[in-house]
Amino acid sequence: MKKRYPAEVLTRREIEALLEACGKEKWTDRRNYALIVLLWRTGLRISEALALRPCDIDLDRGAIRVLHGKGGRSRTVGIDRIGLETLGGWMHEHRSMEYSNGEVLFMTRSGLPLNQGYLRRKFPELARAAGIHKRVHAHGLRHTHASELRAEGVDIAVIKRQLGHRSLLTTIEYLDHLNPTQMLVSVARR
Repeated sequence: MKKRYPAEVLTRREIEALLEACGKEKWTDRRNYALIVLLWRTGLRISEALALRPCDIDLDRGAIRVLHGKGGRSRTVGIDRIGLETLGGWMHEHRSMEYSNGEVLFMTRSGLPLNQGYLRRKFPELARAAGIHKRVHAHGLRHTHASELRAEGVDIAVIKRQLGHRSLLTTIEYLDHLNPTQMLVSVARR
């Protein structure tokens, strides 16, 4: 049986430290930086992010087309200014390396699609370098995105569509699991 850990949402300062730990000297550093920003600012699942091609991203509209979401469903998600600036820079670098709009956006040095195993090793390494003592993983960035949207007062139905959940109840349970603040505040007031 696979061990399950509670969800851990990263703070803004932890995200900034994680990004700082990426560095920007090598193109792989910039790729990793862009991928982390993408995951954080969109809440995409890692498989969805790694399947993206430049032609799936509309920088003018702030829209990303996810063709192969969970359950084979497609959807369009939004991305904010922070994400757009970073992603736009990486897309420019991707083009300058003579990759086409039809090739995956996040690739290895040899031009193969980046795989999840690399990221399962890389994220904890970056977390240690950043001095973060929480478990840091790709899905945790999805948790952070959802938690931030809710804290900003974004409607749950919008969060549902952004995350690609099939049911509104799934999104409600997801958000409650991430941030049980309302329950804690209510109990503390007694």
